[in-house]
Amino acid sequence: MEGPALNIHSRVYVSGHDGLVGSALLRTLGRAGLRNVLTRTRARLDLTRQDAVERFFSRSRPEYVFHAAALVGGIQANQQRPGDFIYQNLAMQTNVIEACRRHRVKRMIFFGSSCAYPKQAKVPIREDQILAGPIEPTNEPYAVAKIAGIRLCQAYNQQYGTDFVTVIPANLYGPQDHFDDSGHVTAGLIRKFHAARLAGAAAVTLWGTGRPKRDFLFVDDLAQACLLLMRRRLRHDIFNVGSGQETSIAELAALVSQVVGYKGRIDFDASRPDGIPRRSLDNRRIAALGWRPKTELTDGLRLTYYWFRRTLA
Repeated sequence: MEGPALNIHSRVYVSGHDGLVGSALLRTLGRAGLRNVLTRTRARLDLTRQDAVERFFSRSRPEYVFHAAALVGGIQANQQRPGDFIYQNLAMQTNVIEACRRHRVKRMIFFGSSCAYPKQAKVPIREDQILAGPIEPTNEPYAVAKIAGIRLCQAYNQQYGTDFVTVIPANLYGPQDHFDDSGHVTAGLIRKFHAARLAGAAAVTLWGTGRPKRDFLFVDDLAQACLLLMRRRLRHDIFNVGSGQETSIAELAALVSQVVGYKGRIDFDASRPDGIPRRSLDNRRIAALGWRPKTELTDGLRLTYYWFRRTLA
């Protein structure tokens, strides 16, 4: 595929611009000097409505699209709202991907999820492992929707010659995450330890054993990778983007407690689900384009906690 001629005057639409990934994309595009970035709040554009999406694309005519809008959450949220996670994500991504095809968007980046990979996939996980085995049941509603989006992008590329690229991030963290039970694990830990420090709690109890290992990526590093992918000539239509390092949940909890300044005990409730034992991504495709993450985990946690305290605490 030839790389599109993205420049500072290009019309670029970022869906979900006020979320974790979307806000990082706005920061990155702004630093890169792009002057014509299009955004819409959900109040102005409901992506689950096909007619509304079609009107927006007809009027705004974006040339490049980052589809970052999604209903996201952890194990608890997936278990409590499985129908919402399947329907809303399927509806949003199908409407946006189809509009990109109909309006001949030059390149669209769709955000998949590492939970779409099989539960027993060999670590580090390669991009060709999608649908190679059963997925982890605790994240199944979200994963099923994301798998459908990945395959829809690939099917359109094959049938219509579109230029749709899927990015599969590692476990993300950073400013503008959901710092509650619907957010990613890092945001949830920051909220818990912050509240425990303020309350002077003797202990914090976390779900699971603490043994599962994950690949944690600062969201601004992901945004830099996406800008690179939007600009470069590509030989593939799906790319993993991760830190290349594994950190256990227990290790992450210890780092977060240190950053937050919590001095109490950390307990784990082994009766609660752990999820997949290991999940880290094979980064060789994106690394071959010259991308490397710049943010060390402790530094990223400090930046995230600073944003949390300044904005939400």
